[in-house]
Amino acid sequence: MKMLLAGIVLIFIAGSEAHWYNFPGEAAQGAVDMWRAYHDMKESNWKNGDKYFHARGNYEAAQRGPGGVWVAEVISDLRELVQGMSGQGPEDEAADQAANHWGRSGGDPNRYRPKGLPEKY
Repeated sequence: MKMLLAGIVLIFIAGSEAHWYNFPGEAAQGAVDMWRAYHDMKESNWKNGDKYFHARGNYEAAQRGPGGVWVAEVISDLRELVQGMSGQGPEDEAADQAANHWGRSGGDPNRYRPKGLPEKY
């Protein structure tokens, strides 16, 4: 009876946590996606393009899976915290977080794409 109960519990645990081992890889790949979006934002130096790059980085990271969603949220929140301490206004912070959430939730980052931004980005 104990073996049967242990087997049932193991099945429930294994079934609910079947992909836990993918989480670190997804998080690492998501961090690379976030870095690439940040790098592209700095490289483009496009006026009013930051919301697009925020949404794009979060979108690409979230496509990796739960680890990517997690790392995108952590990086986005830390970035906004640092920018808030450096004098960024609350309206801009709220707009950045809206773009972050939009991308992380699977929304098309092109919603925030500024006119004229080269196709490279």
